[in-house]
Amino acid sequence: MAARNSPGKRITELCKTYSISLEVLAERSGLPMEMIQRIQNEDHIPDLAPLVKIARALGVRLGTLLDDHDKLGPVITRAGEAEDAERFITGIPDSTSNAEKREGGLSFKALASEKGGRHMEPFIVDIKPDAEQSKSSHEGEEFIYIISGSLALEYGSDSEILNAGDSVYYDSIVPHRVISADGKPVRILAVIYTPA
Repeated sequence: MAARNSPGKRITELCKTYSISLEVLAERSGLPMEMIQRIQNEDHIPDLAPLVKIARALGVRLGTLLDDHDKLGPVITRAGEAEDAERFITGIPDSTSNAEKREGGLSFKALASEKGGRHMEPFIVDIKPDAEQSKSSHEGEEFIYIISGSLALEYGSDSEILNAGDSVYYDSIVPHRVISADGKPVRILAVIYTPA
């Protein structure tokens, strides 16, 4: 079940549909034009926050940037299917080559991209030990369940270590980031909710 559209392609399509220039999108979202161009070219997504801001600026749900289909009933993702539904990668330095980008950072694999009208975004996220993730904040809430590995959650001025089987639910408006706690890969289930 490979993804048909990337967030960058969706942004380009929506800008064309709504006749919104890159300059206007940058102004509305508060993001630099260069960052939006990199996202459109599928070259760079620093973290989830820019996608939330772009969705807001376009007047659409975050899910609209990630949708492949408009299925209204239940969507089942079978074991192994998420591996083929990678949507984007974050936490990679700008200087990294394209080949290295596929091997590093945080890899987001969508679990329900075929569900139309959804308000939550569930992902399997693989966090590489060398991921460079800055703290970010955006509207909404997040739920994380650690599948394997040891995760360091930095939330505001607090820091917590979570291990396989642990979970956390928090408000995304507080600056936060997740990284490997011990220099080894981490796999999590992350469910992100952003208000419409």
